[in-house]
Amino acid sequence: MAGRDLRALFSTNDRTVATAEAFTNRQAQWELVAAALSGHLRHVADPGFDVEDLERPRNNVIVFHGVGGIGKTTLSRKLEAALAGADQRPAQWGEPAWSGERILPVRIDLSRSSGASFEDMVLTIRAALAELGRPLPAFDIALRRYWEAQHPGESLEEYLSRGGLAAKFGKAMPQQMQSALSDVAQALLLPGTVGSAVGALTGSLIKALRERRQTVRALAACARLEDLLEAEPDLDALSFYPHLLAWELDRLPADKKTVPVVLLDTFEDVGDRTHRDLERLIQRVVWLMPNVFFVVTGRSRLQWADPGLQGQLDYTGPAAWPGLTSPAGSVPAARSARPATGHGRQVLVGDFSPEDCDDHLARRLTRDGQPLISADIRRVITDRSHGLPLYLDLAVMRFLELRRTGHTPVPADFDHDFPALIARTLSDLTPDERHVLRSVALLDSFDLTLATAAAGLQHQAPALRLIERPFVRENPFGIWPYHLHGLIRSTIRSTDDHADDRWSPRDWEQAAARALAALGSQWQDHTGRNRILLAGCLRQGLALARDFRLDLDWLTDAAWSYVGDSVWEPIAPPARPGASAALETSADALAELLAALARRQHEHRSITASRLAAVTRTGLLPTDLHQMAVYYLAKAQRDLGDSAGSRAGMQIVADGDGRLAPAARRGLAHLARLAGDFPTALTTARTLGWAGRQHRVEGDILWPHGDMHRAAAAYAAARDQAEHHGVAGERATSQAQRALVLAFTDPDRADDELHLAEQYLTGLDLRATGFTLRIAVLVRDAGTLDGLGAARALRTEIRDAGITVAEAVLELALAFHHAVADEPARVRAVIDRLSELTRGGAYAYYVDIAHYMAGLPLPGPPATQWIDGPDTVRARWQDLVRTRRVHIGR
Repeated sequence: MAGRDLRALFSTNDRTVATAEAFTNRQAQWELVAAALSGHLRHVADPGFDVEDLERPRNNVIVFHGVGGIGKTTLSRKLEAALAGADQRPAQWGEPAWSGERILPVRIDLSRSSGASFEDMVLTIRAALAELGRPLPAFDIALRRYWEAQHPGESLEEYLSRGGLAAKFGKAMPQQMQSALSDVAQALLLPGTVGSAVGALTGSLIKALRERRQTVRALAACARLEDLLEAEPDLDALSFYPHLLAWELDRLPADKKTVPVVLLDTFEDVGDRTHRDLERLIQRVVWLMPNVFFVVTGRSRLQWADPGLQGQLDYTGPAAWPGLTSPAGSVPAARSARPATGHGRQVLVGDFSPEDCDDHLARRLTRDGQPLISADIRRVITDRSHGLPLYLDLAVMRFLELRRTGHTPVPADFDHDFPALIARTLSDLTPDERHVLRSVALLDSFDLTLATAAAGLQHQAPALRLIERPFVRENPFGIWPYHLHGLIRSTIRSTDDHADDRWSPRDWEQAAARALAALGSQWQDHTGRNRILLAGCLRQGLALARDFRLDLDWLTDAAWSYVGDSVWEPIAPPARPGASAALETSADALAELLAALARRQHEHRSITASRLAAVTRTGLLPTDLHQMAVYYLAKAQRDLGDSAGSRAGMQIVADGDGRLAPAARRGLAHLARLAGDFPTALTTARTLGWAGRQHRVEGDILWPHGDMHRAAAAYAAARDQAEHHGVAGERATSQAQRALVLAFTDPDRADDELHLAEQYLTGLDLRATGFTLRIAVLVRDAGTLDGLGAARALRTEIRDAGITVAEAVLELALAFHHAVADEPARVRAVIDRLSELTRGGAYAYYVDIAHYMAGLPLPGPPATQWIDGPDTVRARWQDLVRTRRVHIGR
């Protein structure tokens, strides 16, 4: 149910606006609590349960932890209400598994602002039990003794009234305590004056317990009462008194049986890793009250199952708290934005889903039953919030603030960060933890080594503490397992920081330089080939160098390694909000260069050429990287049929004698082949070696001659060389070409070659090579194709990509099919399309080959300079057609 949102109510004079403190459904958390509580009820009802057993493991606590502002306190309050009565429980939560048991929720706010002490916690639990309508003598006598020793002359009744407990739970507790004293005094036959003095009464009771008098046999059943009454009545002793309370609850008659559920909220204010005094007292209460169920909400997980805390806390280790530790040998749970995740009884309170965010905003402010915040504004707020409830609340207050100034809120008003988020996040961090937090806000993801290096610290302790915070999410399968909550990261990076230790622009720049150097060290220090690490380091490093105008440093070598494998996974960092789109630094230019190379597998080659041309015009890159841009621009121009432009670019790179000079010479050989000058292409190819991919270039020259066996051998040699050098993209491309040429000669054998090429292509992003494989399938099935639908679809995809050569090879495959099927008219239609494609002069020899396949005369003297002469080439292609006809039985 929704209460009144008083902050919103007092933020506007518009009385037509209805405000509600909307609670977004947390059904998953309720189900976890209900299941855990059901198990607890079965446990305490078991005949073998012994409330005085101090050695049995405890499973009477569940923890909900999460980033500040995620809604833990709201959840705690809602759980309290839902446990108090069915009418307070949302309908969608359903009925709990228990029915007859009496549940008594007791919520205790442990925040510093509440001023609650350990005494207050114990008194609150006892005050809540006053509704049982009977004294709890073992505990009440011990508590009265403690009170008079620690608060001489101070009335407990007045203290309870002053602290609000009397108003909340009534005034029965002091009366019940006094009744307990009177009952014991009467049982001991003490005079009235002696019986009213708790010290004298306690002494007489201890003596009676030792003597095992019949008059006190009920209390004598509590084995440790005597010891507790004899102990010095100080705060430490008070922390053991809850054992007496648990004992009293256990011996209640059936009609009074009650199971308290104590909800401890804001547990992060209890202490820290160094100061655990209060936590030790609270843990003692949980351990000594095994018949009471505890629900803890706070920013961090409880560490009670960590054996390393032995000595700081009384009860530690996985044997003591089996529900608070991960199962042995299990895969660690990722701290993600999903709700209700975690192992056992440690549960992360996740972010709201987009639907929950919208519902929350729609119900917070209404007029005449309709949402006051429009759908488009709600959508912007939801997107910016990353599901964090605190952000939603701050956005609602901003909405009212804008209306108060006479401005009608629009979506652009909520493209906004809130400094309050920083204050909330930093509030309980140490200075070193704050320093690490700001440093890792520069990174998409990180590990301990990277975080420590980025912060410039010599020790990992602050980073170790930081990763335990709920705003640090974990993906154990990532290169770097940790990352910040999206909204927390963006706010720390982009919002004005009013903290006393806020960073200057120079501080951010120095941290970015440290982070960039640390990423470089991780990549350079790694032995062997690790493509995932390379891509991750490049992606994060480019963002740092771009955003803070840093030198390229190791990014240059990393860029060459990235290009060398010809894999082309996405590498560009996301655009920085509000940043200029212009290329202003070397990092801008390198990021755009690598992004264009990766995207060329998914964009028309004309777009790739335009982007690369823009990079070359900036002059921002060092010489070797500039030549990289020129080379790939020349490749794009070749794909587009701009042979002159491509030749000029390739010549520049070849003359530069840099890293890509062999590849550029290969490009010049390709251009000679495209022009039909095969002798020149072959002469150049024989000078290329591995660096220039000699064997693949030779295969590209041989197969248009119909010399398929030598071409297949050349491609196999190219594939094996690529495998030897560990270049996955070259290996896949060479194998795909081998499958294509063998598809012309031996369809059965081509099957195996196609399957191998598909395996090599898995995980790579090589669009043109993928086209080659699909064309090879058409060639393999030539003469038996049921229809041309697949070819038409492939033609459309190739045209969308702007790869002229792929379309020309596709048409050649169709010419082969129609020639085998003896369909001369359709071969002529293919020839017409090929003639149109090759009008610029590139690949014109494909028109000749189509004529050769169908036994048609050329329209004029051949322009192609064949190595073996046109008659030999014609004979080979006609033989391929005849062989296929025999193979398919035509």
